[in-house]
Formats: sequence, structure tokens, C-alpha cells
Amino acid sequence: MRLLPALLLLFLTHCTHRMQPMFSIPFESNPNQTLTYAEAIACYEKMAAAHPDMFRFTPVGSTDSGHPLHVAVLSTDGEFDPEKIRRSGKRILLINNGIHPGEPEGIDATILLLRDLLSKPERRAALEHVVLVVIPVYNVDGCLNRGSNSRANQVGPEAYGFRGNARNYDLNRDFVKCDSRNARTFNHIFTTWLPDIFIDNHTSNGADYAYTMTLIATQHNKLEAPLGDFLQKTMLPELYARMEKRGWEMIPYVDTPGETPDSGITGFCDHGRFSTGYAAYWNTIGFMPETHMLKPFADRLRSTLAFMEESIEFIHQNHVALGKARAEAFERTRTKSGFVLDWRMDRNTRDSLKFKGYAAKYKPSEVSGLPRLWYDRSEPYEKTIPYYNTFVPAVEVVKPAAYLIPQAWENVIARLENNGVTLHRLREDATVEVEMYTIGAFKNRDAWEGHYYHHSVQLEKHTRKQTFHKGDYVVFTDQIANRYLVETLEPNAPDSWFAWNFFDPILMQKEYFSAYVFEDLAAEFLKQNPAVRAELEEKQKADPEFAASAAKQLDWVYRKSPWYEPTHRLYPVGRLMGKVALPI
Repeated sequence: MRLLPALLLLFLTHCTHRMQPMFSIPFESNPNQTLTYAEAIACYEKMAAAHPDMFRFTPVGSTDSGHPLHVAVLSTDGEFDPEKIRRSGKRILLINNGIHPGEPEGIDATILLLRDLLSKPERRAALEHVVLVVIPVYNVDGCLNRGSNSRANQVGPEAYGFRGNARNYDLNRDFVKCDSRNARTFNHIFTTWLPDIFIDNHTSNGADYAYTMTLIATQHNKLEAPLGDFLQKTMLPELYARMEKRGWEMIPYVDTPGETPDSGITGFCDHGRFSTGYAAYWNTIGFMPETHMLKPFADRLRSTLAFMEESIEFIHQNHVALGKARAEAFERTRTKSGFVLDWRMDRNTRDSLKFKGYAAKYKPSEVSGLPRLWYDRSEPYEKTIPYYNTFVPAVEVVKPAAYLIPQAWENVIARLENNGVTLHRLREDATVEVEMYTIGAFKNRDAWEGHYYHHSVQLEKHTRKQTFHKGDYVVFTDQIANRYLVETLEPNAPDSWFAWNFFDPILMQKEYFSAYVFEDLAAEFLKQNPAVRAELEEKQKADPEFAASAAKQLDWVYRKSPWYEPTHRLYPVGRLMGKVALPI
């Protein structure tokens, strides 16, 4: 009989040991602390060592800091092959943390989430149909650059990382152009796993209001209709309801058309440079939770944890519908003929929403003596405000059957390969009829993220016979990467590689003329081409400034003549519009 109490004690000791967490984090003893990079990585290594059957933690690629980018995978049945996971019907959730390491809630919250799921078997029921993939710290570089002053608008934690990476890039502007090794590694991770849902954890700036959590969701009409409808009509309403039930009532990200939220909230048009915009290229529903900078760090962390937990539960309960919507979306992406490249806000259409804010007031500044804005928290309000979230197509394109890309543009080819795009190469030279663009007028943005970004690009499209050479690339548009292809290869798309200066050498003439020599050639050319002479004379009559400038007239004739280089402003990517047998 004495054996029973001993066995019971042994059993209770074993159970108590299993319930103890594998580790604690600084936040649990001081709610204004966040993990250092080394501490965060150590937590993942401990979880991987304790649960090798269901948790893997590996370096995947490099970052600009020289440190590796890690990926953690929690798969309760021990399957870690992305393709096999997709075939099994499980849904994949990718969580990204620390893209802006001064906004570190996700780093700590995700470790608490994973530790809880691993140490409490009863919690794993929510993972029956879900595999979690986590990037613990994306901007490793900025996380190592730790301090206490760079986030002047933010309450806590005591120390945190810096927004810029080792080359001072904002990584949430780099998902398409991929100037950083961080982004190139991320593109590879993303297209390897092709997650169904993507969460990129952030902290906001901006107005003061009552909510701890705000949310940017993928612009739903950038997704193919079945998936966009699922997001807008099913997932978002349920997530908002779930978070309110948890005590973390949410509001859409507070981006205002005026100075204060009273003027309304506008939806966020997430171009491909941003994480959720890049995710939309691959028919992935993206979320950017933005906790409010002026709320205590502990509240920001706990609301981030709650959002991830509720997202997992939603995916688990709706895995069949989500999978069906996404499969239909991919089929549409692969087969449809036209794509919208850019959107504009329809200011004439608006919804409304209940908003809990604080009275916005003005008083003399102690710095300038001029009126300054402040929010009076002693005067909270709840009122209905406008919500502008209707976008209409601004730029559209008909998809070609294929793009032909000269091998000289190796930076473009490298990014296509890194994103898993199917490429073919010509076995021999081929002259084919293609559509090509000549770049017209455009505008520049000065010194932005390492580039002189082009926008408002005007194009002249023409059909011509063009010779492509052995080794040049052919990219057929019958693949799930089609949206990524058109939004990067069409030069007037807002995040095209032309926009980000990849093709700038075509904008500069390499040859010109000496006027005193070309005068005689131009005169002879006009004699032999009376139609051009007539066009010149009409322009002289219509444009007095042109008529008064000998240099402008000579340049105009030069551009009409055979001496003008045909590659000036000729976008070198050909658009093959029909089915043509190519030597590939």
C-alpha cells in the first residue's frame, strides 16, 4: 500500500514538471522589457531542442548584417515539407516579426505563443489543420542596433531596435526591389512556403485614440474574387468580433485624409513594396496588425498575441473554405487575360464606422508659440466617421502570352528565379513579332530608399520584329506567378522594376551629333522624305517656341532620322501576344 502514495507523488511531480515552461522571457518579470536578438534566438533553440518531433528551427539565408535569417516551423504531425503539407489540405500561416525592430511586440508575443502551444498539448487542437511558419526576427540588422530613443512617439519598452537595416533600408519598402539580402531571403522563404495567411506584426504612429490594436488587411480587390470575398465577407468580420470578445476591440488602421480622425479613415493601398502587397501577388491574405504607440507595451504585446491566437483558431475552423477560395484564386491568376496594375481611391464612395477617439484641440506651442495639436484624453468620444475603402482600377493591362527578357538584365532574372518563377531559355537566336514599349514622360521621387523612383510613367506601345538571342529568357504567363510577373515587368506598374530604376540605362542616349555636321545630313534627309518635311513645317507653325529654336528643330529631325539610336527609351522586354513556336 505504501507504493501507491510514492507512485502518486512521482506522477504529480512528472505532471508538474511538464507544465513548467521551458524558459521565461524578461517581459514576464518586467512588462516593459523586450528580448534582445540573442535572447530571442536562444528561446527558439530551446524549443527546438525540447520538441524535435514537431518543431524545427533553421537558418535559411543571409541578411545585410551578416547574420542568418532563421525560420521556425511548428507542425504537430512532424511533416516539414511545404509541398506535402499543402497536398495534405493543411493551411500554412506565416508570421513575420521585427521588420521594424523598434516595434517589437511580435518578437516576444510569438515566442509566448509557440511556448504555450508546445508545452500545453490541449492547446494543439487548433493546429490540427494549421502549420505555423515563423520568422523570429526579420530585420536582424536593426534589432542588433539597440537603443531607447529612436521611437520618440512610442511608450516603451525600455530598449528596442532600430527601423533601418544594416544598409539603412526600410525593409517594408523592399519586398519587390530586393536591394537587401534580407528581402531576397524573404522572397525565397515566402515562395517556398506560399502561405495561405501572412501576419506581419507592427506598431503604429499617428493620431491618438482609444484602441490598442488597429489592422491593415490586404486590399481585398487586389486578390482574386473568391479569396477577396472570403477575406472581406467572412474572415475580417469574424476576426473583429473575436478580438472584441477577447477585450481588444479593433479598428481599421487609422490613416486619415485630414489632420485628425474626425475627417474619416482611408483604406491602405498596399503596393508590392509592402509586405501585405507582396503577399497579394501570391494570393495570400495578408494582415499587418498595428498596435497603438501610446498604449503600454504590455497591452500592445498581449493584443498582438490575442490576434495571432484568434487567427489560428479561425484558420483551423475554416480551413476547407479557405483552401477552396485560394485554389480558385490561383486558377484565375493562371488563366485570366487582364490584370489591374494600379488602383485609385474613389472619394465619392464611402462607408461609415463607429470610432472611439479623443477630442482634438489646439493650444499655443511652448516651442514655437504657434497653435499645436493635442488630444484631450479627459474628453473621450464615440462617433460615426467616414470610412473610405473603395478602390477602382487606375491602370490595367492585357497579359501577354509570354515575356521575352534579354539575358543582359541579370538583376531582373535573379529576382524571378528567387521567386520560383518558371523560366525557359532560347536555344538559338529568334526573330519574333512582339509588342514593345517606348518610355515617354514620367516623374521622379528624389532619394527614396536608395532610388530615384519613377512614377506616372507614360508609354507608347508598338508592334515590331525583334531579335532575341541564344540564352535570352522566355517567361510564359500560364503560371501562378502571373500577378508578380505583370506587376514587376509592366513598366507603368507602381512597383515595377522600371519604377525602381532597374532599366535606367535605356533612358540615356549613347550617341548624338555635332550640329555643324548634322545640318547637311538633316537637309538631305528632309529632301528625300517630304512627309517628314511637311510634318516639320506644321510643327513650326503650331509651336512658336519650337520655331524660334534651331537646336530643337535639328534635334526633332534627328529623332526622325535613321541616325537616331533605336534603343533609346526602348523598354527591352518583349510582349509575345500569341502562341508562337520558340526554340526553347
